[in-house]
Amino acid sequence: MDYYLAFKLLHILSATLMFGTGLGTAFYMFVTNRSGNVQAIAVVSRWVVRADWLFTTPAVIFQPISGLLMAQWLGYPLTANWLWISMALYALTGACWLPVVWIQLKMRDMAQIAAKENTELPASYWRYERIWTALGFPAFISLIVVYWLMVNKPF
Repeated sequence: MDYYLAFKLLHILSATLMFGTGLGTAFYMFVTNRSGNVQAIAVVSRWVVRADWLFTTPAVIFQPISGLLMAQWLGYPLTANWLWISMALYALTGACWLPVVWIQLKMRDMAQIAAKENTELPASYWRYERIWTALGFPAFISLIVVYWLMVNKPF
């Protein structure tokens, strides 16, 4: 297998891992938060943070590197509109994801304390949860558009 096909396979797998982990962890965090079960929220928030570090972070780093290398190898100009729009949307996704990572750490810590002390989650947890949810929508929509642009390269 040549370098291009190997990178293409890894690029597709890492994109799948990044999107799948993001969607999966967001779903479990969202529905667990709706349960109001502090013990469950403490467990799920801990695993969501771990999944981000173990799976999402490496994929987030690998995606632009592998994508730009493949575009270069195939002779696409780095000034192509579809590529610049993809990079801008990917940057928007990152601008949403970075605060989400920080928020998840805060939420995890608050949930751990509340579970240990057998208390309710503080009001600040729910403020963070609203911001966390709001940041997820533009990030996921942007990634869907990026995937469409990568597959179709329309202009």
